[in-house]
Amino acid sequence: MGSSLPLVDREGTDPGGRGPGGQGSGQDAHERRERHSRHLALPGIGMGGQSRIDQARVLVIGAGGLGSPVLQYLAAAGIGTLGIVDDDAVDLSNLQRQTIHGTPDVGRPKTSSAADSVHRTDPGIEVIEHAERLTNDNALRILGGYDVVVDATDNFATRYLISDAAALVGVPCVWGSVYRFDAQVTVFWDAAPDGRGIDYRDVFPEPPADGAVLSCEEAGVFGAVCGTVGSLMATEVIKLVTGAGQPLLGRVVVLDALAGTSRTIGVKRAKGRQRVTALADYDLFCGVGAATDGTELDAEEVERILASDEQVVLLDVREPDERLVDSIPGHVAVPVRIVTVDPGAVPGEITDRVIVYCASGVRSRAAAAALREAGRDAVSLRGGIQSWRSVAGRA
Repeated sequence: MGSSLPLVDREGTDPGGRGPGGQGSGQDAHERRERHSRHLALPGIGMGGQSRIDQARVLVIGAGGLGSPVLQYLAAAGIGTLGIVDDDAVDLSNLQRQTIHGTPDVGRPKTSSAADSVHRTDPGIEVIEHAERLTNDNALRILGGYDVVVDATDNFATRYLISDAAALVGVPCVWGSVYRFDAQVTVFWDAAPDGRGIDYRDVFPEPPADGAVLSCEEAGVFGAVCGTVGSLMATEVIKLVTGAGQPLLGRVVVLDALAGTSRTIGVKRAKGRQRVTALADYDLFCGVGAATDGTELDAEEVERILASDEQVVLLDVREPDERLVDSIPGHVAVPVRIVTVDPGAVPGEITDRVIVYCASGVRSRAAAAALREAGRDAVSLRGGIQSWRSVAGRA
């Protein structure tokens, strides 16, 4: 594809037909014009813009809190082909913010649940389900089939992978992030017109230290903020596809929901940054992976130890409200905020081994380190209770 706006400029300018981008579904031209009549009346979109929307191919990576509103609004807009990448299943705890899924969808693959929701909105949209984790092995193949990529993921290694893969295949990436009540939205496009290329590495040259940023499960996320940010992300996709307005290229919108404020920060290509020429080892770059010094155990090892006669203290360092959802039988509870300042608050003999767990393994590593500093034999459950659920059949 070319690096100019609008991105989509294919044959077939009648917004009543699907042409090469969508699968039809028996909807006639009159029905489609009526469906999108409010777009047809908009300056900057009109007949030509809606035709481009009809022909567009958009990939949404992540069908969770951000991916939900993005998919819903792109489906309502009539995007011809929507690709969905997600290897997860719907969990009851997702429904607070992942509005594309419902209670009957719990346990289903997210791609399947999201595809059904898209088709309920517009049965004429072609949905391609990529029910797999995005990796170095499949990223270029998957991203290369689309005009625009949406990064609706929630971990740093995947964000760097998406940004680099999008740069290599030459497509823009609409990115959003939510943390508690705060959010950010922008557009990355390494091959943008006029040499204005910006990508994720210009804003985040280095990932944060491992454990410095809590996961959504640990930190919490305000569901309505996901809707706000997802709507902005969908808007950026449509602007790129149609050429309407100015995309957020080189600008990051920063939202503070509690203060009710937003501001825009300008960003430029980092001086001296080289263009991406190949994918990298993103887990290594982001410090992700198993500890090799014996300070972490996987869920299978913990299950074996708990079933043995070994004298251990099983320590849950989550907050009380988190333990209401799920816990491992036989645990003692001391929140990490107490353990790190007073390791002596943890019961048991000094010789007892302490197995520490939290939601995903971030807080438990900090607590285990504090206990070791105090002379205790402490290890962390790798992956937290999330990994324990899968091993113990609690998914």
